[in-house]
Amino acid sequence: MIPTREDGLALFRKYNQDASLYRHALAVEAVMRHFAGLFNEDVEKWGIIGLIHDLDWEKWPEQHCQKTAEILTEEGWPDDWIRSVVSHGWTLVSDEEPLLRMEKVLYTIDELTGLITATALMRPSCSLMDLGPKSVKKKWSDKRFAAGVNREIIAKGIAMLGMERDEVIEQTIAGMRNVAAALNLAG
Repeated sequence: MIPTREDGLALFRKYNQDASLYRHALAVEAVMRHFAGLFNEDVEKWGIIGLIHDLDWEKWPEQHCQKTAEILTEEGWPDDWIRSVVSHGWTLVSDEEPLLRMEKVLYTIDELTGLITATALMRPSCSLMDLGPKSVKKKWSDKRFAAGVNREIIAKGIAMLGMERDEVIEQTIAGMRNVAAALNLAG
């Protein structure tokens, strides 16, 4: 079975009702698609994996990633897709180290999209459209701001990608802008 976006969305909605979790899934999906385009990779696959990465979070946060692996296995999803999803929880809830570029991007931007969203919401415009890396970096330094965002994970992911922090932030914002209206961050 090669999953489609519709398959991923139906599965996500089956296990999740929370609107903010859905917006997070859309943000991660959009950023994964954006990075896949930059790297000339499979945009659909990257996007779908981004969409379903937190499939189990709402119902089973204490079994995060493990329950997703069970669900996706039962649904007949490809093993490599499942491994990629599970790897985003590396060192936190999973032993699967991100090895593929796609996995490293997911590992990095999962938390980064949260920091960017929080930063955009604090701006007078409440928009991604006028947000730049400089504003995000300023908020990054304030550990009290968006305290739930694990900056160590983001930094570790950026190092794994071998990219500059500014570039990763800039490209993540660019990806999120593609769905700014759906995220309520279009100003």
